[in-house]
Amino acid sequence: MSNQNTTKTATLYRMVMTDHMCPYGLKSKDLLERNGFHVDDRHLTSRDEVDAFKVEHDVKTTPQIFIDGTRIGGFDDLSAHLGAPTKPKDATTYKPVIMLFSVAALMAVVVTWLSLGAVFSGQTLEWFISISMVLLGLQKLQDVERFATMFLNYDLLAQRWVRYGYIYPFVETGAGLLMMAGLLTWISAPAALFVASIGAVSVFKAVYIDKRELKCACVGGDSKVPLGFISLTENLMMVGMAIWMLSKL
Repeated sequence: MSNQNTTKTATLYRMVMTDHMCPYGLKSKDLLERNGFHVDDRHLTSRDEVDAFKVEHDVKTTPQIFIDGTRIGGFDDLSAHLGAPTKPKDATTYKPVIMLFSVAALMAVVVTWLSLGAVFSGQTLEWFISISMVLLGLQKLQDVERFATMFLNYDLLAQRWVRYGYIYPFVETGAGLLMMAGLLTWISAPAALFVASIGAVSVFKAVYIDKRELKCACVGGDSKVPLGFISLTENLMMVGMAIWMLSKL
């Protein structure tokens, strides 16, 4: 009997229709269960039911969570109620870049193992940088328009020649692929050196001279990564890689 008295119960109203199942409803259910709640999961299975529920409870969205008869709100409200840390939607973060470089490093190790039968060699660093270039370029290619728009905030050449922002992702990706394969170095290395040198100067000027607080377009046009040391490092890695590849010709 005591166990029943201490059981936490929450009522969840969420959309479950044949053509749509609300993802935040599922996330709310999972969050409640992970926090020890027994969930009274009530489905809204038609648009009429959803509209009637919104009118009855004077709310604009679903899902809606009730605990002990008190309406908590939607998923974000539930997270806050349960003490989960919340970040503003525009909060800066280095997580995308950290994950990208981590994956690039692991891929470089895998390529080294498959190619040379070793975990690490002198070529591992080359593969790491070239793989990073390809992954970074891929992020930009997902939405070239948004990248080019964000790029205009700080890149010196793009501010003089707008089309450069549309070309940059293709140059970075292509140079990275050629460097990975060790092909056409006389094209890939100068191309990487050119774009990376301009990028390094642009970032240094924007951040360290003009003291501007901007978001970096390095991982795409919807990036929350702040422009700064990481962005400068990306460009300097490309410069170093290009010079090294040219020295081997």
